[in-house]
Amino acid sequence: MPIREAQTTWRGSLEQGTGTVALTSSGVGSYEVSFPKRAADHAEGTTSPEELIAAAHTSCFAMQFSALLGEAGGEDIHLTIGAKVHLGPDPEGGFRIPRIELAVGGGAKGIDESEFHRIAEDAKRTCPVSKALAGTQIDLTFE
Repeated sequence: MPIREAQTTWRGSLEQGTGTVALTSSGVGSYEVSFPKRAADHAEGTTSPEELIAAAHTSCFAMQFSALLGEAGGEDIHLTIGAKVHLGPDPEGGFRIPRIELAVGGGAKGIDESEFHRIAEDAKRTCPVSKALAGTQIDLTFE
């Protein structure tokens, strides 16, 4: 199986420093990161580890969910997956990601709402990124 890579360069202290994260396997881009903007309500043109986790989780979940829907006989699969990755204080010091909310929308011909929800729960449990985030509470909501 392939290995994917990214690299971050950082200059300065946590509070005054800045960095750039490069998606080196794909070469699709480099993005600025900053701790003050990471902890702020508005990102002001920078990304964060949490936003990158949200992107990874939504894309992985969508792939796994579509595979399971197809296995269940679903056709004309269309999905919209959103993620809210929460950053908060860690009681042991520093910060942690205590919770991720996945918002699931869409459907598949031949799959009723109840089965759609059940398969979404299976996708949450079996998605590789969900597995990697096993120490984080992951909640599904349906749109």
